[in-house]
Amino acid sequence: MTPQQAGIGRITAAIVAMAAMLPYLTLKIFWLTGHPVGVSDPAFMNDPTMVGLNAMTFGMDAVALLLALAFTTRQGMRLPAWLVLLPLWLGTGLLSVVVVTVPAGVLLTGVSVFSTDGPIAPWVYMTVYGGFIGQGVGLMVAFVLYARDRWPAVFSTTLGSGQASPTGPFQTVVARGALLVSAVLGGTRLYWAAGNPVPVQALQDGFKGLLALGAGIALVLLVRGRGAGPFWPPLVVGWLGTGVMFGWGLYAMILTVTGGPLGARMTGVVGLVELFGTLTGLVMAMCGTFLLTERSGVGHLQPAQDPLEGEDREDDRETADHGHR
Repeated sequence: MTPQQAGIGRITAAIVAMAAMLPYLTLKIFWLTGHPVGVSDPAFMNDPTMVGLNAMTFGMDAVALLLALAFTTRQGMRLPAWLVLLPLWLGTGLLSVVVVTVPAGVLLTGVSVFSTDGPIAPWVYMTVYGGFIGQGVGLMVAFVLYARDRWPAVFSTTLGSGQASPTGPFQTVVARGALLVSAVLGGTRLYWAAGNPVPVQALQDGFKGLLALGAGIALVLLVRGRGAGPFWPPLVVGWLGTGVMFGWGLYAMILTVTGGPLGARMTGVVGLVELFGTLTGLVMAMCGTFLLTERSGVGHLQPAQDPLEGEDREDDRETADHGHR
């Protein structure tokens, strides 16, 4: 069938996300071209590590911009599933923490949460994190509406409606093992949150801890595949939890390996939690990919267009079908 045209809700959410990305992308262009806007020490942005990190984050946001644009078109419905799901999984994992914790931090401590002793001006942090919140909300809403149109079965089936999976025993072992590890990781972060006097850091650790625990439980529920409850709620929790664990853990590992002026090396217990969070999130996501791919009527991860159809026509299907009669 012809791919469904994007509705006004999906288009509006995607436009909001794209508009929110522009200030961040503009700052990155300035910094990468040698114009330290909002930075009191030009040498800070000229450090090779900062140049590399700015180039990497610029590329990530550029990909998000292209995906948001794709959500507004029919052609976006034909993109390979992995090309949509992989960057959105990583992006929503990173942005969801900002969307939840930054507004809560502002409510608790005011705009002083953006004040630092570093070379970057507070208005830069306000601009960047404000943009992250806008693009995070816009991207998530646009993606949900896109997924509802492209994979409607995900939102209409129950946990117990799937068929037997050939890799079911393997998925069960992975899910139960991941639950144990995610419980330790989540519990550790909740312990840190309870004893952290800095509100924003406590909020971040608490949110990450809850999502780690939730992702472990959600994966077990999805793999068991029993009951009449809807399929999508544990899928959403598992999606966000694994994305947060992998995305933020990978970011911490990159900072640790590269070092540089950010000085955010993760050592000791903190480093182990970030490392195991990265690995556990990746393993859980791979298990979820097997589950979705094999689940009858839910794991149909193909482009929406029928391979026998033309771009905007239905009548060429008749010719193709006639040749096989």
